[in-house]
Amino acid sequence: MKHITAILCAVALMIGMTACAQNNKNNNPQNNGKNMKKTLVAYFSATGTTRSAAERLAKEKNADLFEIAPEVPYTSADLDWTNKQSRSTLEMKDKTSRPAIKSTCPNIADYDTVWIGFPVWWYTAPTIINTFIEAHDLSGKTLCVFATSGGSNVSGSAADLKKAYPQYTWGESRLMN
Repeated sequence: MKHITAILCAVALMIGMTACAQNNKNNNPQNNGKNMKKTLVAYFSATGTTRSAAERLAKEKNADLFEIAPEVPYTSADLDWTNKQSRSTLEMKDKTSRPAIKSTCPNIADYDTVWIGFPVWWYTAPTIINTFIEAHDLSGKTLCVFATSGGSNVSGSAADLKKAYPQYTWGESRLMN
């Protein structure tokens, strides 16, 4: 009888140790990110203002940063919203405009949450944000929006993106001036 009790205790001890090892595996930061939620802050910044907001947000969320950089950088003349022929004005007038980006995020699959940041242009997201979204498979991720603006809020931009991409799960949005 003592022999059977010893065997049962040993089996119970082994099961308990295995359960603890599994639990520690999921909470171990040295687990190379497996089973751990990861966040990406992807941002477009024409003048540096949104870059600063992205850096603050990445620090707050312990997230990685990715710059949505245009293939052809914007000049001051391109950003002159008072000029009806400036690059930004023409892009924003054409809802099908998709300015080319320098690169895609090669490890986008590693992230559970993606914050997408931009300056508000003409009360919405610049069309380069559509380029970024359409260039990546964002299925199964929570997409959140942050924006900078001199006078607009972020709700219109977030609503426009949700309407344009209803197949994705959308989370919170923030104005970060």
